[in-house]
Amino acid sequence: MSHNQQPYQKAIALIDAANAEDPNIEIIEGKEVPKELLYSQRMTDMIERYLPQADEVGKLSVRAQHIQRWKSPRSDYPMNRKGYHQWRTNLYKFHANTAARYLEEAGYDNTFIERVKNAIGKKSLRSNPDTQIVEDVAALVFIEHYMLAFYEKHPEYSEDKWVDIILKTWKKMSPEAQAFALSGQLTLPESLIPVIKKAVEKGS
Repeated sequence: MSHNQQPYQKAIALIDAANAEDPNIEIIEGKEVPKELLYSQRMTDMIERYLPQADEVGKLSVRAQHIQRWKSPRSDYPMNRKGYHQWRTNLYKFHANTAARYLEEAGYDNTFIERVKNAIGKKSLRSNPDTQIVEDVAALVFIEHYMLAFYEKHPEYSEDKWVDIILKTWKKMSPEAQAFALSGQLTLPESLIPVIKKAVEKGS
């Protein structure tokens, strides 16, 4: 998929500069990388592997999905289920509106920007292909890069609970993303393969 290079590259540069401000750092191969910049790069790497033919809306939506996430911390909301849902709802709006500002600066029109806002804002999952692409790529990135750390952070969870957690992610994915996850093109966390298989079998 060819890109309209000038606005596309400008948008990528603006999104990356915004995410490079993240004060939270991860160490990758001995180098310090801002957490959300790393996440956005992993999202782009994944969409290029999973759906290289995606258009600019898809590719910029996944790049900007977590844009400046640290500016809307979970701790600003009550630490209960209601607070969590309030945080998630407002977070989607924050990411969508933040991305929109940078896309406008890059030169994209309102129709393009609205598609990206709807995708990042998780509007109409299942019926909106743009939203489904973001959901698919986010799930694939979680499985490959973040699931093991999440697992190790919660040793108190039973295997049944883990099956349910993985199954919840699995059910949000399109059949195409599910097939990609099991195709050998995704690096599954080796120690979790048995529980992933159980979740997949339970959901089939």
